[in-house]
Amino acid sequence: MLAAPGFGPLRPMELPLFHLSPAEQQAWLRDRFERPAPKSATDLSDGFRLPGREGVATPAAVLVPLVNRPDGLTVLFTERSADLPDHPGQISFPGGRIEPEDADAIDAALREAEEEIGLPRDRVQPLGRLADYETVTGFRVTPIVAWIEPPIVLKPDPVEVASVFEVPLAFLLEPGNQQRHFRRQGELRRDYHAIPYGERYIWGATAAMLLMLDRTLRAE
Repeated sequence: MLAAPGFGPLRPMELPLFHLSPAEQQAWLRDRFERPAPKSATDLSDGFRLPGREGVATPAAVLVPLVNRPDGLTVLFTERSADLPDHPGQISFPGGRIEPEDADAIDAALREAEEEIGLPRDRVQPLGRLADYETVTGFRVTPIVAWIEPPIVLKPDPVEVASVFEVPLAFLLEPGNQQRHFRRQGELRRDYHAIPYGERYIWGATAAMLLMLDRTLRAE
């Protein structure tokens, strides 16, 4: 079991979030995201950059979509196309670099979600943001957590997205489902997080952002 440092083996159903009505859930989440991010949610980037990606990080944003389903909140993910230059075939959140025409990170995340999976902006209510995360490919990503109110009809862009799927939030916040691994690149050891879900393998930056969400929700 992997528990967040300082929190012990707290289980997801012990969070007040899972015992509230949808309106109360939104208010509770907004309150959490308005607080300063706990230190445990700000130190998950390992600082490693792939060769050729050194230098100033490129600002980017992703949408962390919480979908209000009858059986409980789920998190919506995309499986990236195997032909993309960055993180091909990996599980990710809708998102991308912040363009000059974007008003802010929220605007960028909403635009990217609309372009990648056809998620209409009028079904999305931003709740707040997590701490920034720097990827090995040289992006400084701002995760925007948002409430998605069904019904939604998605139209994934086949060039960027291989598939779209949802995972129960309670599963992702279960400490026993959160794993930590490492790999060696020469003499360098790189640690990374993973949350396997059936045939899906959520790892790397996406898993790290889920750990950031977990620790932010659990913070006193």
